[in-house]
Amino acid sequence: MRSRIPLLATLGLAVALTSCATIGTHSKHQHLDGVELRPTGRVLKGKASWYATYTQGGSHTASGERLRNDANTAAHKSLPHGTYVNVTNLQNGRSQIVRITDRGPFTRGRIIDVTIGVAKRLDFVNAGVVPVHCEIMERVADD
Repeated sequence: MRSRIPLLATLGLAVALTSCATIGTHSKHQHLDGVELRPTGRVLKGKASWYATYTQGGSHTASGERLRNDANTAAHKSLPHGTYVNVTNLQNGRSQIVRITDRGPFTRGRIIDVTIGVAKRLDFVNAGVVPVHCEIMERVADD
């Protein structure tokens, strides 16, 4: 029985280390709308604000999509429509991936406008404007 204890301990350690390695490997890839994404290394820093429609579905974004308050979408002045961005609220560390579907913000000093739904998930509706870190994401190529 004693000879099995070191063997079992070694196997347990090997399984634990493998699990940690697997978790670390997958943590760099994220998903939104069923799309696997990874960071490009391009980062924007500035202030974010939020916007909403009061006629759910009655307003359209610059890309032609209907604006939905709960959608994971945002407005940026120059990023192409369809670009994915991981927005992090620097005041609390909360992050949310959004897809650019609109143009804006048009207020000086702001780099991105997110929907009110995203602002709720990032916990800054009451603040209105917060400092953010925006990391541009790219699709992971299918092999």
